Amino acid sequence: MRKDLEWEYADSEVSVAKIKEFGLQLGFQLPQDYIDCVKVNGGASVLPEEFRVGNEERCFGSLFSFDEESCEYIVKKYETYKPFLPQKLFPIANDPAGNLICLDYKNTERPVVIFWEHENAWEKEMLILEEGLSEEQAEERARENVFYVAESFTAFLDKLHD
Repeated sequence: MRKDLEWEYADSEVSVAKIKEFGLQLGFQLPQDYIDCVKVNGGASVLPEEFRVGNEERCFGSLFSFDEESCEYIVKKYETYKPFLPQKLFPIANDPAGNLICLDYKNTERPVVIFWEHENAWEKEMLILEEGLSEEQAEERARENVFYVAESFTAFLDKLHD
C-alpha cells in the first residue's frame, strides 16, 4: 500500500474482526487490502484525491466509517443505497458530488473497484413497478451507472494523483 498518501480526519482505529464482521453481516467477504486501510483510516479523506474514470477526472471524498455514531456509518450507507445499486456492489467511499466508490463482486470473489454515478439512477423496485421492467432488466439498467476504476483496492489507491 502506498506510503505517500495523507489520510485526514480518520476515526479511531477499528479491529480487523469488527470490519470482517460488518462485511459478512452485509453479505460480503471484504478484501484484506481494504481491511488493512480502513482499520486505521475509516472515515478519512485522502490526499492526493483525484482519480480517473474513463476520460473524466473524479475526486475522492472519504472512506465510509465503521463508527456507528457517524453520519458516514458504512452500514447506514449500504442500507440507504442498496435499492439503487446493482447486486453485488458494496459502497466503501463517496465523492463530493454524492457518487460512490464501491467494491464490485459481480464476476469474482476478489472484487474490482468501480465508480457508481448517482445521476439518472433509479430505485430498482420502481423500475419494476412503474416501468414494467423485469428484475433482470432493472439490474441491467442499474449497471449502466457503474464504471470500472481498478482491479483491486490497492490498485485504486495507486491511481490517486494530484
